[in-house]
Amino acid sequence: MYRSRVFRGDMLSPPGQQQQGEQELATKMLQIQSKRFYLDVKQNRRGRFIKVAEIGADGRRSQIFLALSTAAEFRDHLSTFSDFYASLGPPNPENVPEDGKLKSEMMIKDNRRYYLDLKENSRGRFLRVSQTITRGGPRSQIAIPAQGMIEFRDALTDLLEEFGTDDGGFKGELPEGRHMRVENKNFYFDIGQNNRGIYMRISEVKTNFRTAITVPEKSWARFRDIFADYCEKMKEGGEKVSVAGGSEAGPNAK
Repeated sequence: MYRSRVFRGDMLSPPGQQQQGEQELATKMLQIQSKRFYLDVKQNRRGRFIKVAEIGADGRRSQIFLALSTAAEFRDHLSTFSDFYASLGPPNPENVPEDGKLKSEMMIKDNRRYYLDLKENSRGRFLRVSQTITRGGPRSQIAIPAQGMIEFRDALTDLLEEFGTDDGGFKGELPEGRHMRVENKNFYFDIGQNNRGIYMRISEVKTNFRTAITVPEKSWARFRDIFADYCEKMKEGGEKVSVAGGSEAGPNAK
């Protein structure tokens, strides 16, 4: 059973549920077997993207985020997976791959990787879509019943026809990563971009230890000013020490 509904504008979310500066432009709801899927087109100052949320029969919720260009690529993969699924015969428990995978593909967008796996288990066949972030970060995934891939593709197509496949946001080429070594530590500076904007990930790496912080691009200038202020204060402090030391060694010193 499949049902879809389309909404527009600010009626989508009660006040306070949207992130500051983020606007919902449209959403589609699909009912596929016992699951509901919400495809929300959102916009912030960095551009537009689609949030895909899956709500299971038990109320559990999972979600992934797709740039519009990635959503278009995903839409095309759904057609290929649907054709492959249609060519399969009835499930045969004696001829199932050990890991359950029947077909797999991968998509890459900036610092995100998407793994598409058509799988089969005792409950049937489904497409698992996993999203990971390079250099660590949580993994999120949704599972689309195989019978609903066509409906899911058509819903994406409708949204992409209305909003296009241009992600918006930063158009230039992001700077290359940098590296520096201090004593026994390595520091890596990597620039990335996601649906929330551009950021810098600063990683500290030494033997058997790694930690990182992420700094949004809008905060870089403030970070720079704070570092510059500390550098200036340390420089002034060093000069005072030097002057004090020099006075003791002056001509009148005994």
